[in-house]
Amino acid sequence: MRDGFFRAAAAVPAIRVADPAYNTTKILEALYHAEEESAKLVVFPELAITGYTCNDLFLQDALLAGAEKALQDIEKATEGSDTLVLVGFPFRRGSCLYNTAAVLQNGRLLALIPKRFVPTYGEFYEIRQFTPGPEEAEEVTLLGEKVPFGSRILLDVDAIPGLCIGAEICEDAWVANAPDIALTLAGGTIICNLSASNETVGKDAYRTELLRSISGRTISGYLYVSSGDGESTQDIVFGGRVLMAENGSVLSQRQIFDNAWNEEKLCFADFDIARLLYERRRMSTFANEETAVLRVPVHMEQVETKLTRAFPPHPFVPSGKADRDARCRDIIHIQSRGLAKRLTHIGCQSAVIGVSGGLDSTLALLVTAAAFDLAGIDRSKILAVTMPCFGTTDRTYHNACLLAENLGATLKEVNIRASVTQHFADIGQDMENHDVTYENGQARERTQVLMDLANKTGGIVIGTGDLSELALGWATYNGDHMSMYGVNAGVPKTLVSHLVRWFAETTDSASLAATLRDVLDTPVSPELLPPEKDGRIAQRTEDLVGPYELHDFFLYYMLRCGFPPRKIYRIARRTFAGVYDDAVILKWEKNFYRRFFAQQFKRSCLPDSPKVGSAAVSPRGDLRMPSDASRNLWMEELEHLGK
Repeated sequence: MRDGFFRAAAAVPAIRVADPAYNTTKILEALYHAEEESAKLVVFPELAITGYTCNDLFLQDALLAGAEKALQDIEKATEGSDTLVLVGFPFRRGSCLYNTAAVLQNGRLLALIPKRFVPTYGEFYEIRQFTPGPEEAEEVTLLGEKVPFGSRILLDVDAIPGLCIGAEICEDAWVANAPDIALTLAGGTIICNLSASNETVGKDAYRTELLRSISGRTISGYLYVSSGDGESTQDIVFGGRVLMAENGSVLSQRQIFDNAWNEEKLCFADFDIARLLYERRRMSTFANEETAVLRVPVHMEQVETKLTRAFPPHPFVPSGKADRDARCRDIIHIQSRGLAKRLTHIGCQSAVIGVSGGLDSTLALLVTAAAFDLAGIDRSKILAVTMPCFGTTDRTYHNACLLAENLGATLKEVNIRASVTQHFADIGQDMENHDVTYENGQARERTQVLMDLANKTGGIVIGTGDLSELALGWATYNGDHMSMYGVNAGVPKTLVSHLVRWFAETTDSASLAATLRDVLDTPVSPELLPPEKDGRIAQRTEDLVGPYELHDFFLYYMLRCGFPPRKIYRIARRTFAGVYDDAVILKWEKNFYRRFFAQQFKRSCLPDSPKVGSAAVSPRGDLRMPSDASRNLWMEELEHLGK
């Protein structure tokens, strides 16, 4: 439960219709198996104790008495365990029968949550046996205990701040005014759906999108479990669908018919309650309401469980090629159309871009070419400027020239060695002292050249810096930090390479593709220090600031998810096990936080640039952060991790 993670399980037991004793045995077997995997919440399907398809047998006292005896046996079996159990149960009260979720823990019945919307269409005719349950909680007596009964009940678990569990039953999720709306607005963070949803052609795809969208719209964890093979197949068939989603993303699932016939089916997920609460705080339109909801206190011991949830090592990059290609197309559209709008708005017919032969300037040049095509401007109006200096290698120089040629841009070479040397003489900088002045002097001279050429040609300077560099402050203030429109500011470094590779794979020009592939193989470097004796790049960025795949990982989970340093370190160790050792991860995470806070002043005055993804650092949008904010709280937490 540390770091806000909460493990839940969905269980589809092997049942027999109208055999509560047999079903109890199978329910308890599944419960024990789930507890062996440290699940603290176990949810069973709708009417699992009896089977959903009993039809008019639900009117028989024998079946209802058998169901009550079964519930009592399950209640007794939970003694000594703080795991919450939700199981489908037919509850009789006076002359009415209700389809409910019975909530059990540690030998006690905590609540009965009824189905609010009873379907009477198509293959469903539950109204023949069941009465819609009340919204507001009432007190009822069952198994000699007085318990709350109503759909507006939340189980308030003390082990994790903000963990509140609610429930709805099958049809409840399909209606316009679903119970999950009131429950989540009242603070519910996990909603369980005990279902008996039969299978028809095409239904599962629709159901999956429905459930995902519920979790996204309510910013909640949504646990859905439906009946399986043991139900009657007299007229309909059940597939045992299980899906657990969190804020629109599927965490874990079991597909329909993916088990041996009438075999127990289990599914686990680690819900991140802290992340859900962060998202709700971030979304100003999600406001808790003073809804009439009964909160039932639930005590759980804070025990540590082994985290099984996986975190992608490259969270900005889709794992599948088809999804990745679609993402690349969307990003290029955003970048190029953003630039095209700026060009046409100011009536500009030219652009100036510094090309180094590196990844960022390559992507910026590709995007600029696409923007010129959209705006109907001849690509020859793109002035691609190569500015060799002390650290430029033959490889990057030639690639810069080839890119401009292949894209139809106008190439201009401005060798800045003499001007930088004169500048160093003017300020008394020793040419042999390769310090920050030596490096930044070159970067600022390049920016001056670009700005002045833009004035001379009536164009604008296109910025090339990417999101990862801006997060780390790996840019020279008023040097490569500055432009008139930055096309890459929303693209993290791990995604830049995929965008360039996508261009290489989709272009009709073999020459351009070959050049792009060579750019991809070139080490990332600002090339501000002289090359090695053999002409190779001497200054490798990742040797200085750390691996970009780690920094992008830190950036995503810190900026987008609001995770604290301890939690990021924990999931990074799990994600990069066998790639980086713990000491290396901690070293670069400390470096990330130091740089992120110290370099905010550069981000506070960024030029305009289009937002691309869900994480961004624009001072006008996603990151309104003071430049002089203290980093002490974050660094103190990191220092304790190393002890």
